[in-house]
Amino acid sequence: MSYEKLTKGEKGEKLFLLGNEAAVRGAFESGVKVSATYPGTPSSEIGNILSLTAKNVNMYFEFSANEKTAMEIAATAAVSNLRSFTFMKHVGMNVASDSAMTTAYSGVNAGMVILVADDPSTFSSQNEQDTRNFARQSNLPVLEPSNPQEVKDMMVYAYNLSEEIGLPVIVRTTTRVSHMRGPVTLGDIPKSEEDIRDGEYWPRGHFDKNPSQYVPVPANALDMHTVLVNKIDSLEKFAFESELNKVYHFDNIGTPAKLYGKFGVISSSSAFNYAYDVINKDKLGIDILKLGLSYPVSEDLILDFVKDLDGIFIVEEVDPILEISVLAILGENGLDIPVYGKRNGTFPFVHEYSQDIVKESFNRILNYYEFEDNEDSPAIKELKDSIPNRQPTLCAGCPHRSSYYSIGKAAEELEIPESEMVFASDIGCYTLGISPPYNAADYLLSMGSSIGDGCGFSKSTNQYVCSFIGDSTFFHSGIAPLINAVHNNNKNLVVTILDNRITAMTGGQPNPGLPVDGVGDEAPAINIEKLVEAIGVKFIRTTNPHSIRKTIDIYKEALEYEGVSVVITQFPCTLIKGIKKRKPMSIQDNCTKCYKCVDELACPAISKIGDDVVIDSNMCFGCVACAQICPEKAIKAKKEDGE
Repeated sequence: MSYEKLTKGEKGEKLFLLGNEAAVRGAFESGVKVSATYPGTPSSEIGNILSLTAKNVNMYFEFSANEKTAMEIAATAAVSNLRSFTFMKHVGMNVASDSAMTTAYSGVNAGMVILVADDPSTFSSQNEQDTRNFARQSNLPVLEPSNPQEVKDMMVYAYNLSEEIGLPVIVRTTTRVSHMRGPVTLGDIPKSEEDIRDGEYWPRGHFDKNPSQYVPVPANALDMHTVLVNKIDSLEKFAFESELNKVYHFDNIGTPAKLYGKFGVISSSSAFNYAYDVINKDKLGIDILKLGLSYPVSEDLILDFVKDLDGIFIVEEVDPILEISVLAILGENGLDIPVYGKRNGTFPFVHEYSQDIVKESFNRILNYYEFEDNEDSPAIKELKDSIPNRQPTLCAGCPHRSSYYSIGKAAEELEIPESEMVFASDIGCYTLGISPPYNAADYLLSMGSSIGDGCGFSKSTNQYVCSFIGDSTFFHSGIAPLINAVHNNNKNLVVTILDNRITAMTGGQPNPGLPVDGVGDEAPAINIEKLVEAIGVKFIRTTNPHSIRKTIDIYKEALEYEGVSVVITQFPCTLIKGIKKRKPMSIQDNCTKCYKCVDELACPAISKIGDDVVIDSNMCFGCVACAQICPEKAIKAKKEDGE
């Protein structure tokens, strides 16, 4: 789809949008003037689209150094009377939470929305935490859309609500909602009437000083907390009448199910879709209370829904947050109605749901059908058996592969046992270093933690410690722990900054190491080598990792260095637009079939077929790493016709 449609589509027009595309349109219809993010899947598409479209609607947009910075940019815009937008994946909220918690105290003047995309089943994440916990901790309201139309509409609703109560509003999506596609009816995009400086494309606001509201020193913070609690109390009453909370009624005409008693379902977000589909298809006649505004929970709304029920199902993904709220309301009001959710084992406690999971969970209580183990047809079974079980791997030509190979060879040549090498990994493509033959990921906590983890291992063991971190991740949260390493005289710590000139895993966004900003304008590039030198690192080496021998020798030197050493491996990601492939490599007749290239590089372009080694010329990037490690020099650039 042309993203131009998102900026020029007229009211009443229908577009077939991803949930993330709908979020962008919702921001446009809300008149957002400042937006900031650090890319993180499943929310990445929002930033990618804004980088191409923000100027068209007079919106400032940036890819910030990290989520905390993005939160601060949005918060300061909102107190300067400009509607603002920040968005991130669920673990990004961990980084942003320090500032988010206090933004709830100081409040906002113009609307501010924090979209957080949770990732049940960890499709692209290191955990499946639930953002609704942050909402309760920070006392910020949560809206939970279940489809693209609701994403767009709830964005608009959230800005109006934010300004009405003077608080940021969290819009919680999930991977399924972010990446599902559905019809969306468009609303109006307001015309920008603000004054815009010459040479710029977004308007400016004005910040009116009020330290008692905006500076949470202890004397002010207590009063600010009281104001916040009162806001949430008033919002609970508002939630009772909110159009976002809706009861769906179903009849059981024609159902084969014979239910004993009257049951109801309370649900939200993508989990609602699965409950709706099962109840509708199986004609269970069970009503659903869908909470679009899921925090704060309206006690009156819950009591009104459950008053005639013999049992309540709570259908929600990740943590039992609605379930605990419902149990508390029932207990406080002396109601003895069974609640069937995660806590009593009716629904699974982890992972993304599906129609099958919800159906089986309903049946544990209702016993309305006899479970049959439907075996796959022979054709389907044959297809499943024939699909190769391929592990995720680094792309052909990826510079990280050569870096892992080189440090492994350096340790081998120095006769360092594998058990004495500790590899602290980080968040990015290079986490794939966990796989054989690299075996270069032994410990991982969070974004930017590899250097901090390295500091810990360096102080708590006598092993050689090697931390791997990408260029974007280094700017995100790797600088502070490197300062820590230098200041605390860490020993035998080798830090590799894998500079592939892009934020690769989330789709190719820029970072501060590049000479362009988030909307493609020229910007000062931060030189990693000079930054590392300014921190106080004495041993700094920059290398093209595809120069295998040179890189091995640098790593040998780094491993023998007593203090903190930094190796910057610099080569562009093969997926960067405009990067040209070199001539593909080919296997020559003098190949002895030692399989060193296959076994030690694990490049997807190189395969063992029968006894032969074959290089797929369509996949090969021409990085020549395989040619450099071949003992027989039996790998050379493929000759073209006529050569």
